[in-house]
Amino acid sequence: MRILLVGAGGVGGAFAAIAARRDFFEQVVVADYDRARAEKAAADHRYVAAQIDASSAEAVTALCRRHDITHVMNAVDPVFNMSVFEGAFAAGADYLDMAMSLSRPHPEAPYRKTGVKLGDEQFAVADRWETAGRLALVGIGVEPGLSDVFARYAADHDFSEIDELGTRDGANLVVTDDDGNEIFAPSFSMWTTIEECLNPPVVWAVDESGQGGWHTTEPFSEPEVFDFPEGIGPVECVNVEHEEVLLMPRWLDCKRATFKYGLGDEFITILKVLHTLGLDRTENVRVKAASGGHCDVSPRDVVAAVLPDPATVGPRMTGKTCAGLWVTGKDKDGAPRSTYYYHVVDNEWSMREYGHQCVVWQTAINPVIALELLANGTWKGAGVLGPEAFDAVPFLDLLTECGAPWGRREMST
Repeated sequence: MRILLVGAGGVGGAFAAIAARRDFFEQVVVADYDRARAEKAAADHRYVAAQIDASSAEAVTALCRRHDITHVMNAVDPVFNMSVFEGAFAAGADYLDMAMSLSRPHPEAPYRKTGVKLGDEQFAVADRWETAGRLALVGIGVEPGLSDVFARYAADHDFSEIDELGTRDGANLVVTDDDGNEIFAPSFSMWTTIEECLNPPVVWAVDESGQGGWHTTEPFSEPEVFDFPEGIGPVECVNVEHEEVLLMPRWLDCKRATFKYGLGDEFITILKVLHTLGLDRTENVRVKAASGGHCDVSPRDVVAAVLPDPATVGPRMTGKTCAGLWVTGKDKDGAPRSTYYYHVVDNEWSMREYGHQCVVWQTAINPVIALELLANGTWKGAGVLGPEAFDAVPFLDLLTECGAPWGRREMST
């Protein structure tokens, strides 16, 4: 297996550090727009660094051909997904990503009806990938990714009937400045966070006639307090647009699928202010340049640029992050069951063991595991597939082997 890793930021850098401890691949080409960042991540003797423009499918194809790449691992912001996706296909390589192609809200009723959904552009060409015998494994980070693996495990082993597949994500992370004061510093890409949190959230639901479908709600809707395990405790979670809701119902029977994220009041207020001021916009606006004249910039790019790089906040971060799936329904004997499947990572541990903060590490471990399962033939497939399309047990076993065990907590019914 010869891997092209596109993106050497927080998650890409963590991917490189984790994969360096495994022996399932021949080479990883670490590519980034900033070659110096790629060189920093390419620390293993099996790694080489390269510069790439991820917005160019042709550049992705050319780099794949130059290095005889078999698998493209996409670790850049999802705005570049389709160019990396198309470049991998043109090169005859398999493809993995951790966030699917972007959505576009319904033009008339954005908070009731779906427009272009997450992943629609990729699923539209699934037949082409299947006919070519190529695999595009989409949404194989932590959320989406591990949560989808949990869904498959629950359906196969613990539940005979599923009412809701409810992804729940929360943390008690704190980032401080040099003087020890708590500061606002997102632990993941701010560009992606704005995209997820301000777009209309999508919910899957089966109606009274038994027909299932997707609909949207207002951002930050349906708040609930969820008690997260391993000392994190109660966190208010709200609806957020996310890929699990678009993936799980394609392979698994459920009456409802949701994604709720523990953002916190401060984060929600900041996101609302950004939206009110138009600073969440991706279209360029003309601004006065410091050196004179004018330049065109994207407001969202500016917001992301002025905040701390998520890859650098680890040494000033404390706490744990939890990703998980709350499943309700009936067990294999037909009795009511409510179970939370989860994965918790302590920032102190991930920094000590790998030198990467817990959120990016927790995201990056999952595509490494998926690639190893593909390399040894445990997972096989062609087309555009989500994690639900594969057996969950070998994935969860390997996750535990890598020193990051998952957990399961029975909830009251």
